[in-house]
Formats: sequence, C-alpha cells, structure tokens
Amino acid sequence: MGRRETIKALEVIGLSEVYLKTKIEKETDKAGLLKKLFESFKDCSKCSLYRSRRQVVFGDGNPYSPVAFVGEAPGEEEDVQGKPFVGRAGKYLNRKLEEILNMKREQVYITNVCKCRPPANRKPTSVEIATCLPYLRQELQIIKPKVICCLGSTAAEGILGKKLSITRLRGQLFSYPYDQKIKVFFTYHPAYILRNPRSEAEFVEDLEKLKELIGQS
Repeated sequence: MGRRETIKALEVIGLSEVYLKTKIEKETDKAGLLKKLFESFKDCSKCSLYRSRRQVVFGDGNPYSPVAFVGEAPGEEEDVQGKPFVGRAGKYLNRKLEEILNMKREQVYITNVCKCRPPANRKPTSVEIATCLPYLRQELQIIKPKVICCLGSTAAEGILGKKLSITRLRGQLFSYPYDQKIKVFFTYHPAYILRNPRSEAEFVEDLEKLKELIGQS
C-alpha cells in the first residue's frame, strides 16, 4: 500500500491528520545532536590549546554523508572562520572531491581529530589528541558514516589509537574499533600533497578507491 492509499484508508476510520517522518526530519535530528555536542565543549579548557585558540572548530557538512573525512587540527584560516578545511588544503580537497568523487563539499562531512589550532600549526601532541578523542568519537557515533577517511597520520592515530605510518597505511581498509560496521580508509593529508606534488597521483588513486567504497556513481 502506497502513501496516498494509506492516508485514504486512515481517513476512512476517522484519522484526518497523519504524521510522516521524513528524511529531512532525520537530518534535522542529527544536526541537532551535533549542535548539542558542540555546545557541550565549545568552551573546553581541558588542554593548553585553549589559551592560544580563537575558537573551537567543530565538524562541518552533511551529517548523512556516506563518508566522513577526518584531518589533523585547525589551521589559521580554520581558527578564524570556525570551520574545518577552509584554507589552501581545504580548497584543494574540495576540488578533488568534485573531480573524483563527484561530490561537493557540502555533500560530505569533514572534521578534525583536534578541535583547537596548535600554535604555529604544529602537530598536536599525544595528550592533546587524547583530550579531544571523546568528542570525535561522539561526533562519529552520531554521523555513523559508511566510511571514515583518515587524512594523514594524526587522523590515523586518533581513529586507531596508535602511531602509524600513513605511507604504509594509505589505500588500506580497516574496521573502526568502536563500530565494526564502519570502515576506516587512509590517505595523505591534502596539505602534504601541496608540499609534495609528486605524491598527488597516489592521492588520486586513493580517492578513486574511496569512491568505489562509498558507492558513488
């Protein structure tokens, strides 16, 4: 029985108002959960990064995306704008998403392991990573993507819980330790490609594999 037939049948028995849960509502629900999570730690001062940051930078994008990209930490532009991947590396990533995955930035979800910018864009310490991990795990639990794509070694460390070489991991697929239904994929951070353009071919190869994993046509 289709929607129209169901509504007519309900009207026959005296029900004139029918509440139908839609995909839009589901998306609003997820966005609401993410907003509540962000509100719970937007003033976080659990590690020393709060002293130098402008603001906490939370994830951004479509919470129903089949893929969630996880990077390292906000840079200067991200710290100013309050959104992840809005600097040079972010613009490069946006271009590759459209070229290879046929997806625009707003169609995917993008976040970082650390939510505050480290001074001078240095790599986050193990303590700083560990401090932010509960927020990242809650964020991913809400989104439940089909695939988590780790961009760089810091993201890999945050997701798998140990230091690993991204050159050895890239292109490989693992299960997410906190939800076996979610797969974890690894590739280079876009900033690395900007510094090492010779590795772009490998990055493109990885994104093509990712496209197959998330089932994009």
